[in-house]
Amino acid sequence: MKKILSRLVALTLVCFISFIGLVGVAASPAAADSLTGNYRQDTLELVELLRTTINLPKDAPDRTEAQSEARQKINDFSARYRRDGSLIKLSSFTTMRTALNSLAGHYSSYPNRPVPQKLKDRLELEFKQIEAALRREA
Repeated sequence: MKKILSRLVALTLVCFISFIGLVGVAASPAAADSLTGNYRQDTLELVELLRTTINLPKDAPDRTEAQSEARQKINDFSARYRRDGSLIKLSSFTTMRTALNSLAGHYSSYPNRPVPQKLKDRLELEFKQIEAALRREA
């Protein structure tokens, strides 16, 4: 009887903890994926966010928050679209991946430093190429 009771209590705890975990994940802002699933719209929104983030002055009070949001969006974008075979052929997608990898690499290696001007210039050029490619592909 004691063995059955202990297993029942353990099962109840597991169910309760799982339920609480699922509720917590659903309520967290990271779980509320801001990507729509529309590649073109998501790409243009991410480009605008990244432009804003990299052009923030280094003494801006919300710079750290903006960088962490940009990193999260980069991860979300990459996770959603990297396995979509129909996008691999698009020049906008390959250029976007190049830009995202460059910026993510900078944020990983130098989290407290502003984006250097040389990288900003390159990213801006790539963002323009992405926008032009999206206009052509539409």
